[in-house]
Amino acid sequence: MSDIIHLLPDTVANQIAAGEVIQRPSSVIKELVENSIDAGAALIQVYVVEAGKTSIQVIDNGTGMSETDARLAFERHATSKIREASDLFNLCTMGFRGEALASIVAVAQVELRTRQKDKELGISLQIEGGKFKEEQPVSCPIGANFMVRNLFFNIPARRKFLKSNQTELSNIVQEFERIALAHPAVSFKLYSNGTLMHDLVSGNFRQRISGVFGRKMDQQLIPIWADTEIAKITGFVGCPESSRKKGVRQYFFVNGRFMRHPYFSKAVQSAFDRLIPENEQVPYFLNFEVDPQRIDVNIHPTKTEVKFQDEQELWQIILAGVRDALSKFNAVPTIDFDTDNRPQLPVFDETIPVQQPRVHIDHTFNPFKESASRKTSWEEEYNRAFGLNHSVQKQPSLWEQENEKRQTITNDISSVTEFSGTDYLQFRGRYIVVSVKSGLMFVDQNRAHSRILYDKFRQQLKGRTGTPQGILFPPSLHLTPVEKIHFDEIVEDLKALGFEFSDIDADNITIKCIPADSAGVDPECLVRELLEASSASPCSVREDITNCLALGLARKSAMPIGELLDTKQMANLLSLLFSCSMPNYTPDGLPTLSILQNEQVDALF
Repeated sequence: MSDIIHLLPDTVANQIAAGEVIQRPSSVIKELVENSIDAGAALIQVYVVEAGKTSIQVIDNGTGMSETDARLAFERHATSKIREASDLFNLCTMGFRGEALASIVAVAQVELRTRQKDKELGISLQIEGGKFKEEQPVSCPIGANFMVRNLFFNIPARRKFLKSNQTELSNIVQEFERIALAHPAVSFKLYSNGTLMHDLVSGNFRQRISGVFGRKMDQQLIPIWADTEIAKITGFVGCPESSRKKGVRQYFFVNGRFMRHPYFSKAVQSAFDRLIPENEQVPYFLNFEVDPQRIDVNIHPTKTEVKFQDEQELWQIILAGVRDALSKFNAVPTIDFDTDNRPQLPVFDETIPVQQPRVHIDHTFNPFKESASRKTSWEEEYNRAFGLNHSVQKQPSLWEQENEKRQTITNDISSVTEFSGTDYLQFRGRYIVVSVKSGLMFVDQNRAHSRILYDKFRQQLKGRTGTPQGILFPPSLHLTPVEKIHFDEIVEDLKALGFEFSDIDADNITIKCIPADSAGVDPECLVRELLEASSASPCSVREDITNCLALGLARKSAMPIGELLDTKQMANLLSLLFSCSMPNYTPDGLPTLSILQNEQVDALF
């Protein structure tokens, strides 16, 4: 039998490696920008066309490369960051594997222009599918200029499964923001189809957070500082008022590298126990400065997973640091004593001599013969002592209580007869109780209203017939670049629901009108929740966006638990509920009603 094992060509091996390193256009930007940071660049500019599918360009003013280094940089496992295996445990750079550039050129058409400071001319290289096409000297600025065109041009299956332009651009912006937050001393610019999305000047960490997410985020930050032998932790956490259920900004950085660490995230969350609602989270931006020998970043090619030698100790440091910051900046709510209705306590007067208390005995008192005069005198003394203007009400006897109960039952029977089988009762401000043939039906009014509004909003989205309601003082809403991408994707559907906006082209949009059915709801919170809901679900299909917006608006606009309804309102609500396509359940699968059978009622007696 002949031999069947053989070595793969370099082009095939690089394409296999690209499957892990280069997953989408944002991966290309991550690798190229990190290389620019390692090259000491002070300004990095990123240009993308069609969410990176057509072209990606990264320009920096770093040290640049020589002609030999430029050619060698595209070879697999070629790197200037490490020389031996022990260097993996003393990393001070962003990259070290030597796989990124080789993976990029294996699946794209790449042109590199680079020049060093001491050279008059630079070098231009053109590589396509891992093969060198052209090399020539060129006049160019100091630094490096990477142009990546037609990503995955030779892997149609991978290109086919890329998401929509809005989704891919959102991933690019998120990756760009992570790197920019980790390196506030470097200036960054991001352009999409010629439009400037981010222009971040160098500054400190807090200024960079404000530049990325707006000034409102800066007002919610509490600084953290903890310096120990294990690690130094600096950064910010949000105040308890900034907690949200979705779309919370949460970032960990270790030695200038973004990382994901659910264990440390739990430590931050534990510090806010009983300060925020159970299902909400707070934003945080924490930097870890750790000895490189005590961490391992060589876990995954994306380098977002980091192993720590002292995880449990760091967990305690994070918990203590966050709690200390909350206490220092009065973020923990203080006890508010109500002094409006406090009792008037007598103040001790030293000038009045203290007399020994004496026991007074009323020999005429008979507990079996209580006179009216004595009772009146006792009531007057009681009222005078506590400043009461009303007399103490006599508690009804057992016979009187039983008689009152019988009268209540009689009134209930007469009221049932009056309504003639359509009697409604609101129980605990939440449930509508109505008599049906099989027993008693309990309807959750909040869930029922949510079901009704969901069907109504879906019809409005399909027919574009939403009714707008003007706002007397239109609020202004600031959107980050990622939120702006999602907003542009759903703005036409929001208009179909009844929203109206102005100044849409800018980062700050003005909400002029909201749907008529959402009166009384905060417009800014309403739009933000719809943005968060649409970004959390797959929005590549129009039907998904329609369901997401209709459900989010129905939840927000449904009548709150505890709202009192009269008989006519309850009858109207049930009539609308049973005209829905699926009245028994809410859009997200929760039951709207339940029936207590006649047999179950009889079993109670």
